[in-house]
Amino acid sequence: MDVVSGLALGWGVMGACLTALGLSKATFHRRQAKALQPLVEKVPRPRPPRALSDLERDGILALLHEPQFVDLAPAEIYV
Repeated sequence: MDVVSGLALGWGVMGACLTALGLSKATFHRRQAKALQPLVEKVPRPRPPRALSDLERDGILALLHEPQFVDLAPAEIYV
């Protein structure tokens, strides 16, 4: 991308992108914008209050993986 920035002065962004990297002008601009974004620390989502406990979730997954239910959608098993 630094090469494209240098070549862009003489050839323009589109010519430099195609010549140096074989990329479109839009790809160059997207990557430049992404590089300028501050690094944001991702915060894990809080667990919803009505979420299943790990024990309940494991029990449901075990039921869904039984041979008699393996080809059915969860909604069909519930019914």
